[in-house]
Amino acid sequence: MIRDLNIESEKLVTLLKQPGNILLVSHYNPDGDAIGSVLALYHYLKEKGHQVSLIVPNDFPDFLKWMPGSDNIVVYFKHQKTATKIINESNVIICVDFNDVTRLKDLGTKLVSSDAAKVLIDHHPKPDDIYKIMINNTGVSSTAELIYNFICKAGDRRLIDSKIAECIYCGIMTDTGCFSFNSSNPETFLIIADLLKCGISKDKIFNRVYDNFSYNRMKLLGYCLNKKMVVLPEYHTAFIYLTRKEMEKHHFKPGDSEGFVNLPFSIEGVNITALFLEKKDEIRISMRSRGGFAVNSFCTENFEGGGHKNAAGGESHISMKKTIEKFKKLLELYRHEIETVQWFGE
Repeated sequence: MIRDLNIESEKLVTLLKQPGNILLVSHYNPDGDAIGSVLALYHYLKEKGHQVSLIVPNDFPDFLKWMPGSDNIVVYFKHQKTATKIINESNVIICVDFNDVTRLKDLGTKLVSSDAAKVLIDHHPKPDDIYKIMINNTGVSSTAELIYNFICKAGDRRLIDSKIAECIYCGIMTDTGCFSFNSSNPETFLIIADLLKCGISKDKIFNRVYDNFSYNRMKLLGYCLNKKMVVLPEYHTAFIYLTRKEMEKHHFKPGDSEGFVNLPFSIEGVNITALFLEKKDEIRISMRSRGGFAVNSFCTENFEGGGHKNAAGGESHISMKKTIEKFKKLLELYRHEIETVQWFGE
């Protein structure tokens, strides 16, 4: 069900008029947009006099832990008793940067069963319709951009200080690949200009996120490009795959594969990319595309996933070998759709 953004924003402003006990939640494997968005909202709501808690299902990358307030985030898989107590004591739960509660893994069950008023702020398509208030807009660059817009619509632009601005900027920067995609809307750059007025250093934020990797991660990157990248020119596709044993050998940490899925786009003629990571009970799949091929539909139909048209993910519960075989067979089935897509930039 499509809801009017202005009406939903007004509802949230009304809901937040009285100080409350608010919980902010984001998705499994939280990225820069997820962490930036919840932290920006965290600082804003604290300024408004609310008691605010933060929970994510699993740990997030070290290169995001510089953001102010990140040490207050409770990781559910590490601290389930603490997280459960927080959920039970919250009267408002705001879900940030995910469209489906399954993206919370086990945390999702506790969220759904909670009596707290539930709010969604997200930019992914086809969100669950379980929320009292739903601010959902697929036309923006990121959820962080939605957070900025909400704060301004609430009449609180003056409360966006350097802490909030850093978090919002990081969310927009990471979810647009440093403004290389999902960033053709002029309003996005007007927001960036306004954030810069808050005294943030865009260069310092970039360096903290993209020039802050470990030696092991860089070795893994080289290994992927040299040994683990497969190009399928007949499908304008390339993919990278890593087994658990290979990740363990390279001392893999959360976030070490960040950006790997985009690397094959540097190859001439490649318009579709994928990254396959072997986890304990599943193969995690990330996909990207350029042009009209909808990887969200591809992942939804074949790999229990979803996401954006040009950036999506899913999972497979068969072996890595069989998953890749399935992927290749699917590319043949989608061959006509792939061949009719041409890429000329946004």
